[in-house]
Amino acid sequence: MLFFPLSICLPVAALAAVLEAQWGYPQILVRKIGHPVMWVGALISRLDTALNLSHFSQTKRRWLGVLGLALIVLIPLWVTGLVLQAGYAVLPAWAMLVVQAVATTALVAQRSLWVHVAAVGQGLRRGGLAGGRQAVSQIVGRDTSALTEAGIVRAALESLAENFSDGVVAPLFWAALFGLPGAVFYKAVNTADSMIGHLTPKHAAFGMAAAKLDDVINLPASRLAALCLVLAAPRANRKHAWRAVWRDAPKHRSPNAGWPEAAMAGALGLRLAGPRIYGGVKVEDSWMGHGTANATLTDLERGLALYRRACGFLIGLLLCAAAPFIIGL
Repeated sequence: MLFFPLSICLPVAALAAVLEAQWGYPQILVRKIGHPVMWVGALISRLDTALNLSHFSQTKRRWLGVLGLALIVLIPLWVTGLVLQAGYAVLPAWAMLVVQAVATTALVAQRSLWVHVAAVGQGLRRGGLAGGRQAVSQIVGRDTSALTEAGIVRAALESLAENFSDGVVAPLFWAALFGLPGAVFYKAVNTADSMIGHLTPKHAAFGMAAAKLDDVINLPASRLAALCLVLAAPRANRKHAWRAVWRDAPKHRSPNAGWPEAAMAGALGLRLAGPRIYGGVKVEDSWMGHGTANATLTDLERGLALYRRACGFLIGLLLCAAAPFIIGL
């Protein structure tokens, strides 16, 4: 059983958003059984090892990447379908709605994103630049060894904005359309993109399908994330946030990341993104926003407050959409 009406999917997404914001994914479960992203990651690693062989031609690796992506998506969906079918056979529909919502919380990262970005501020306060660099290295892929305090804060805010879209809005968006299977589908593709969707000699061909599909399925969520951030901006900065989104988001090398990053930059009166170093290579990204690049710890706190308000707008939107169906349960 993989297809559900909106009368089930919208309450699942709304309830999952509320529950995950309150409790997140318990660390005791991570220690005992791992996390669904870890399970999907293990599958991706096995397929990468088995199918992405260096002596294959680029064309063959691209087609094997399509096959690998199909397995990365279909295997988790198949397992999800079996579990849901077994559950609906023994539990009433209202109870399975709650089960779907609780399971969906594992695929949403509101609380964990807050914790990891707040840890950057704590690292700067307690350990200076070394502490901040170590903390921010846990959430970004760029070189952090030479980052100044402003660079550390900008990196944390960029991660906060992008992961608000990828880790919060997108899984809830797909859950709102298709319930738990929708969130599983999204997370499988997004995890594949994060692991193999890179323009490196090893993965440029094999990971192309994952990268392209991830771009497509994140299109609606990135725009919705930008909208939530703009609405959450202080009233005096709301117009600047709108302008930053429409002016700067299309300049970003990603078709999606620029939307929440530009909204975050405009809402805080900062400049984000811009030139960065990855693996020793300088990448000349466009700046998002026309504010100052000298971000401070205070700006990080303002960004976290903005993120909380944006999550509140998203939860409110989901609850309003789901309310007619919840009342009728």
